Amino acid sequence: MMQRRAFLKSSLLLAAPTLSLPAFADTFANNASAAPGERVLRLYNTHTGEKLNRVFWAEGEFDKDALKDINKVLRDHRTNKVADMDPELLLLLTAVNQKMDNNKELHIISGYRSPESNAKLHSASGGVAKRSLHMEAKAIDIRIPGKDLKMLQRAAMSAKVGGVGYYPESQFVHVDTGRVRYW
Repeated sequence: MMQRRAFLKSSLLLAAPTLSLPAFADTFANNASAAPGERVLRLYNTHTGEKLNRVFWAEGEFDKDALKDINKVLRDHRTNKVADMDPELLLLLTAVNQKMDNNKELHIISGYRSPESNAKLHSASGGVAKRSLHMEAKAIDIRIPGKDLKMLQRAAMSAKVGGVGYYPESQFVHVDTGRVRYW
């Protein structure tokens, strides 16, 4: 007979795919060096060389100053335009970090993308969506140096939140907070 604690633990794990993102993040997203209840992001923008290591969620709410700093690092490096990134995307990143057992920097290939930049990239490449969620600050392209890209894709897919695209030739995984889909 299964003990109560084991039963509750297995029930929570089975229910995780049906939980909303904030509940999922609360359950799984504690970063190894974050205090209980805090969410931390360590980012490295591969285009600008900027780094960030910030607690962006503490005491049950987002830190507005930290969000401003994150938005700046995730800005469109082509136009220097800054947008307010979807906070649920940031929670998703911490959940993916937890799944990957990662406490190092996430390398950012693309965060926010202005309509001008997106149009230019779309015309140059069939791999850029005309109506990309990057333009709504709801998408990000990432990699974790030293970690298997396929495992990163699986970690993002296991969250069952938004879209996950796998780009092995370009060495990144796309994650967004749109509808659930994979490519």
